[in-house]
Amino acid sequence: MSNIPDTPASTLDALRRRAKVLRRAYEAGAPAAIARLRAAVPRGTGDLKHADFLHVIAREQGFPSWPKLKWADETIGLSRAQRQARLRAALMQGQHWIVQQLLEATPDLADGDLGAQIALYDRAAVAAALVDDPTLAVWPSGPRTPILHLTFSRHIVAAPDKAVDMFAIAEMLVAHGADVNDAVPVQEGVDHPLSALYGALSHARNMPLARWLLEQGADPNDGESLYHATELGHCEGLEMLLAHGADPRGTNALLRAMDFDDPEAVRMILAAGADDQIDRALHHAAIRRCGKGVIAALLEAGADPAHVQDGASAYGAACVYGNAALKAAIEAAGPMPPLSRDEQLMAAAAEGQDSPGEFIDPAGLPMLYRDIIREIIAFPDVLGHIRRLVALGVEYDKPAALGVTPVQIAGWEGLPEVMGYLLSLKPDLSHVNDYGGKLLGAILHGSEKPAKPADRDHVACARMALEEGVALPRWALREVGDEAMADFLAGWAEAHPGQVVEGDG
Repeated sequence: MSNIPDTPASTLDALRRRAKVLRRAYEAGAPAAIARLRAAVPRGTGDLKHADFLHVIAREQGFPSWPKLKWADETIGLSRAQRQARLRAALMQGQHWIVQQLLEATPDLADGDLGAQIALYDRAAVAAALVDDPTLAVWPSGPRTPILHLTFSRHIVAAPDKAVDMFAIAEMLVAHGADVNDAVPVQEGVDHPLSALYGALSHARNMPLARWLLEQGADPNDGESLYHATELGHCEGLEMLLAHGADPRGTNALLRAMDFDDPEAVRMILAAGADDQIDRALHHAAIRRCGKGVIAALLEAGADPAHVQDGASAYGAACVYGNAALKAAIEAAGPMPPLSRDEQLMAAAAEGQDSPGEFIDPAGLPMLYRDIIREIIAFPDVLGHIRRLVALGVEYDKPAALGVTPVQIAGWEGLPEVMGYLLSLKPDLSHVNDYGGKLLGAILHGSEKPAKPADRDHVACARMALEEGVALPRWALREVGDEAMADFLAGWAEAHPGQVVEGDG
């Protein structure tokens, strides 16, 4: 990687001018310019944009792309402490390319920063620090204590060969007084801490370290780990928590397992005693379109098809949300409660029938149906169903749980087709959800999910939002962790500098 002089603004301006000169030469047919483009732009030299010429300049400077050159250039202007803070954040968020670039630019960046050394599994450095001062094992390093830097680090994905060092550091910290039940608040002033166990199991998805913590006495009933263990795509975490005495009562773990239509997880949680959630379970199965395996497990556990929740029967919910498996199971058990007029209209929409010119009053719907558009967004091939619901009069821009609107959910999920339709309805793009974010923030957060379905396209969603005129916060250019998204945003900022704003826009 080439070194950049310590004059970031002037350097970038000079490189931008080079890109403009290259473009003029290319458009004039200069052979050297054409050759430079062919060497750096894999897709060929047709339909070139300004970003392509910037890409050539970046490659010639020793960087894989212009956004990475720009990111490195901007980082030079940060103090060492600021770069160390950025390193710690990147290790926690699993932004491996940012970790790599920071350490390539400043190989000794973690020196003197115990939190970063722990998160990088630098066994020798941690051991030396504890020899000098054993109390460092319990003293906060930045916003977290040392054991939390370890358990929340996602560096194991980039450095699996350092697992032995990771365990050695864990043992050193505990030997010097670190608490395996240490926790960090979600945010200042909120009494809802996230434990070391949650960090390893749910945040970092580091199953070996989570198992080690449990063996050292970590409390499996920390209020978070069991619930989030259902999100991993496997049952290993759930199994180890239950084996160490996790109690699903009061956790909503059963309902969360149903979100993923996971019969194995549902049966495990029911067997461990989730009786406080069973009354709501069939309604939740309707909303989440759970299949026959989950439905059978619930009915075997005593779920009552006649139970009414939020003004709706389980049968009505199955019809309205289009869960054919649950509808059939309740019909087989019989008798079925009658459907109201609104339920009949919404059930017809779920079955693919257009409105016969009738409408519903959304304010008069049972609460279970008020958020139906937001609830079904992530299901496959759902756009037609959403269109039919909107035609009936269902609210399409209603903030629901935590103030998140349907268009924000579509962006968070990375569903450009659904998001595009919702944008055509002119939703409130200035709406701020309870997380403090707007549409673009939801998209960026969704782009960094550890495991995204292959059919999701968060970059396309971001492009659509920006084309609608939403502001591009400058912090996003520095902090977004998804590499493809970072490349896209940097290119957009270059082409639309007036859209970049300070703050959250």
